[in-house]
Amino acid sequence: MTKILYIEASPRKRRSASIDVAAAALAAWRAADPSVEIDVLDVWSTALPEFDGPVMEAKYAGLSGVPLSPEQEAAWRGIRRLATRFHAADALVLAVPLWNFSIPYKLKHLIDVVSQKDVLFSFDAEGFGGLLAGRKALVICARGLDYSPASDTPAGSYDFQKPYLETWLRFIGITAIETVIVEKTLFGPEIDGDSRAAARASAIEAVERLRARS
Repeated sequence: MTKILYIEASPRKRRSASIDVAAAALAAWRAADPSVEIDVLDVWSTALPEFDGPVMEAKYAGLSGVPLSPEQEAAWRGIRRLATRFHAADALVLAVPLWNFSIPYKLKHLIDVVSQKDVLFSFDAEGFGGLLAGRKALVICARGLDYSPASDTPAGSYDFQKPYLETWLRFIGITAIETVIVEKTLFGPEIDGDSRAAARASAIEAVERLRARS
């Protein structure tokens, strides 16, 4: 049975292009594999641990090899509990809108919390190593404008959404990455509808490619 961690980063829900395309991808995955299990992590409704106080102290105690205090241990337990959802998954699906050339702050909060040594990555004399090797990821990026490198405007140089997400996924060990872009969602239903339809089709094709990578 395949387990998918679906990370939803848009608060717009029914009006969200990224969620719309992700829903098509997940439906295709479920149609191909009815036993698939989907764990939904909505960053807007999930209580994410604050990364301050005892949590920060626990981080640096761990980096220094110092035993954690009971308070630090309790704080760090919440980080590990959240990270178990990543380790339990065979694949990640991320639905992410572009905000101010990057990602929503709630998704950045999640990434900052779980991206810790011996949680999602290792670090030793040999360097960094991702702990989610062997998993796959489908990233769905929605943008109001055209941020592609081929754009006739400088907007292509403003894209810190797709590169950031792909770099983070590789850092935690995931190299089988498919990315689908939904462009021009601010241009009204005619262009937006065409863009979403094309992205849905691309997402379904991406699911088949990911499923083929066993």
